[in-house]
Amino acid sequence: MMTTPRRHKRVHTIATATVAALVTLALPGCTAASDEARAPGAADSSTASAASAASSATAARPAEAAPTPTPTPSYPLSTAPRTIPAVREHEPARGPGWKPTPDARVVVAPDDTAALSDEAKLLAGELSIGYGESAAPRAGDVELSLDTGAAGGPESYTLDVKDGRVRINGPDQAGVFYGTRTLKQAVKSGGSAPEGTVRDAPAKPQRGLNLDIARKFYTPDWIEDRLREMADLKLNQLGLHFSDDQAFRIQSDTHPEIVSTPHLTKAQVREINALAARLHITVVPEIDSPGHLGAVLRAHPDLQLRDTQGRAVKGAVDISNPASAKLVDELLREYIPLFPGGSWHLGADEYQALVYRDPQASFPQLARAAQQRYGPSARVQDLATGWLNDRADVVRPSGKALKAWNDGFFAGGVTSAAKDIQVEYWTGKETGARPPLEYLREGRKVVNLNDEFLYYVLGQPNQFTYPTGKRIYEQWTPLVLRGTTPVPASYGPQILGGRLAIWSDLAGAQTQAQVAAGIQAPLAAFSQKVWDSRAPQLPWSDFKALADRL
Repeated sequence: MMTTPRRHKRVHTIATATVAALVTLALPGCTAASDEARAPGAADSSTASAASAASSATAARPAEAAPTPTPTPSYPLSTAPRTIPAVREHEPARGPGWKPTPDARVVVAPDDTAALSDEAKLLAGELSIGYGESAAPRAGDVELSLDTGAAGGPESYTLDVKDGRVRINGPDQAGVFYGTRTLKQAVKSGGSAPEGTVRDAPAKPQRGLNLDIARKFYTPDWIEDRLREMADLKLNQLGLHFSDDQAFRIQSDTHPEIVSTPHLTKAQVREINALAARLHITVVPEIDSPGHLGAVLRAHPDLQLRDTQGRAVKGAVDISNPASAKLVDELLREYIPLFPGGSWHLGADEYQALVYRDPQASFPQLARAAQQRYGPSARVQDLATGWLNDRADVVRPSGKALKAWNDGFFAGGVTSAAKDIQVEYWTGKETGARPPLEYLREGRKVVNLNDEFLYYVLGQPNQFTYPTGKRIYEQWTPLVLRGTTPVPASYGPQILGGRLAIWSDLAGAQTQAQVAAGIQAPLAAFSQKVWDSRAPQLPWSDFKALADRL
């Protein structure tokens, strides 16, 4: 019965000693440790007297609590923020990182306010913190700044998390904006931005989504939601295909008779363009010609192309008739000012006169016009090439970069497409389409819209299947222009990027909401591969989980 109290007393003594040891490990510079180092042996007389006095004082008054030690924080080396697309370079550091607090602000120096206030206010709203103009950021702030001489090239940025602050710097507004997207995603995915420095830039200058609003009308709100989604993924182009056989979807003042219902008003288009500009996205309009003009031809049947049997050729205007060029050029001139972005798509694909076995015999009027313009050996394809070049001449004075589908570039003719027209490569299956290397060897700039990976065709007609994010993530790169085989990496600089394309062939197959959900994973995977063409670090399962969380 007498051993129990002694055992309890011994346990208490061991626990007390253990706590003391742990505190010593956490605070190697504490006073007790210094005293022991100075006097490991017996105390001198003065020390003994002081100890005796302290003992008497302790007995005379109640015991006081010892002050709680405050250990110096120790942080592990940081890891890169989890974002889509992943950052290309992260220099780790030790520190607490950064997270929004009630007193935090997004600040811009006075000299940069005009350029960066939109980016700053957007980020402040997204993170629910303040916004201010200040040349002296304080603890907890996010500072945005421009440095036109900074290394890294267009759309690059540096994001530095240090001393409880975030600094985002870039040579242009787009780069700073992408830095804010990284910060936003880092906070959303991990609760905070990790300590350290991100240096980031896109692999490709053109990264986007193509949208067919001709066959299926999409509301302005839906389009604007896609712009916001694209911006967070650091995508910078929205191709807008608004004219086809089924409908013509933008208000026209020069030719109101061709416009379908429903359609976008010019005011709505301006609002879409304004939002796109704030999000550093270029809207690339497309009036496809000389094919895919069925909506125009319903109002202008006199321009319809017919063969020697009098049969109408679907969607094709008669390019030997000067009135056809006059009408299309009037539309081009009307819409060029409506789209202030720096690119224009001329179409040029699937001119159905050229799928005939002998276009010269089937369309003698086209053959005669070709020979009159280009000489006795010219063919119908030369007249189609001349049509493309003429439309390019109309748009070129605006300074916009010019684009056309790859099956509108013909080989073996007496004339050829202008060298400054970018090849939008989508297929090798159509008449006139050639393997990618033929365009690249000509020195042409190419944009990747590979129909094997990047075509989201509503209803999946003609053996198209909906693209999957997993397949894009694991098998596609910008070098894979046709089928599944990449072109040699030496041609990489000629490939400007790519777009995921929504085509509305069977418009009723999906609702707007279903389309938005269906492209979500493919668009995220695509954004990763055009931002960084290297093999991704995350396996698909982890990438998909991150995409769902973001």
